[in-house]
Amino acid sequence: MTTLAQENITTKPSQVFQEIDSNAKMQAINVDAWFGQKQILKSVSLSVKPHTVTAIIGPSGCGKSTFLRCFNRMHELVPNAKMVGQILLDGKNIYDRRIDPVQIRRRVGMVFQKPNPFPTMSIYDNVAAGLKLTGVKTGKSLDEVVKRSLEQVTLWDEVKDDLKKPGTSISGGQQQRLCIARAIALQPEVILMDEPCSALDPIATAKIEKLVIELKQTYAVVIVTHNMQQASRVSDYTAFMYLGELIEFGETGQIFENPKNRLTEKYITGEFG
Repeated sequence: MTTLAQENITTKPSQVFQEIDSNAKMQAINVDAWFGQKQILKSVSLSVKPHTVTAIIGPSGCGKSTFLRCFNRMHELVPNAKMVGQILLDGKNIYDRRIDPVQIRRRVGMVFQKPNPFPTMSIYDNVAAGLKLTGVKTGKSLDEVVKRSLEQVTLWDEVKDDLKKPGTSISGGQQQRLCIARAIALQPEVILMDEPCSALDPIATAKIEKLVIELKQTYAVVIVTHNMQQASRVSDYTAFMYLGELIEFGETGQIFENPKNRLTEKYITGEFG
């Protein structure tokens, strides 16, 4: 079997952003990341535009999830983790020492691979949890935000009579939409999704994909996925990563129909991965 090395396929990224992109909502510039002595990301640069969905694809272990977690300063929460480079939100470096990481995580919401509603909280309290931490305790305003958030994820009609039941009492697909509602209740500007459909059945996956497309009307969305068909369905832009490098980035149609890098083509056609 011919190896990638034997074919002499370059892994040099075909396009990077090393200057500030005034049209970007978020932008990574020459980001390197480590876990201890192991380097996970190698000079990754990427621009995320407002009101778009950006998909990040690539084989397991290529650094997709680590890169995503750098976007809201969750990478630094891991012991011995390190990141250098810049990540800009509206042109300002979120790793500036004067920036409060808690505020960044409020502006940049995160949805994880497995649905993770708070098990001791009701459906209502799951959505309201972040709001209560920021000072909104009770009353009409809290009720309105909970309802609006559940409506945005098309979950309100399914749970409106069961708001006092535990968040874990509903199906897996409903739990994932509940977690998205919890994230958007804080009115973030960017939503990060790390394999949000990997634990869901096809019907629940279709609902999440439809929701992702709708969410870009309000937010910039970045989604990590192993499912290339999913990336092609929901995203406007696609980034292909391999061994910690950004190999190619562009409009989704171009990446899937006319990739510029041979390595991208081999991955998309299933020759490795």
